[in-house]
Amino acid sequence: MDGEFTINVGICDRNYPIRINRNDEEKIRKAAKKINDTIAQYRQVYNSKDGQDFLAMVALQFATRVVESEEHFEVQPVIEELGKLDSQLSELLND
Repeated sequence: MDGEFTINVGICDRNYPIRINRNDEEKIRKAAKKINDTIAQYRQVYNSKDGQDFLAMVALQFATRVVESEEHFEVQPVIEELGKLDSQLSELLND
């Protein structure tokens, strides 16, 4: 059954009610678990920090991964290379 509903997601010892699409529930819960697991790792190393510090550190870590992923999967150079190959193939076929 499709549709939106509200779930409570616990992140860094706080609960957040969020309205989501039913199909996204598993992704949201996995993402929250990943955040909490990463916070737990930071807590073991930096036990004098508070929740806000841990959330900032996790946000930075995850944002860095997004940036790396975007750099790794940048499509513009691939599109340009495919355009060159297309031109070369067209020339060969027209000769």
